[in-house]
Amino acid sequence: MKRVLLALTAAITVSAPAFADQALATAKNCMACHAVDKKLVGPSFKEVAAKYASDKSAADKLATKIVKGGSGVWGAVPMPANTQVSEAEAKKLATWVLSLK
Repeated sequence: MKRVLLALTAAITVSAPAFADQALATAKNCMACHAVDKKLVGPSFKEVAAKYASDKSAADKLATKIVKGGSGVWGAVPMPANTQVSEAEAKKLATWVLSLK
């Protein structure tokens, strides 16, 4: 029984970051153009995490792009500005995206 509880606790701990801010991403309409593991209008969040994996300033860069929008990095379709997202929420979303593997 003790092993089962330890395994369950480890599984929850490992998978928790994957869902930690998906609710925020849904609430802020990010999921209309992005998915965690497949391309929609924009790249998947996992693709974004892989692209910026070695960039130590990625969370700040992505947070800025979330709020102000951007273009040209992932193709011809621009990412619109998301003025409904605060700077703190953008940083939280960027950190979550970068945590996805």
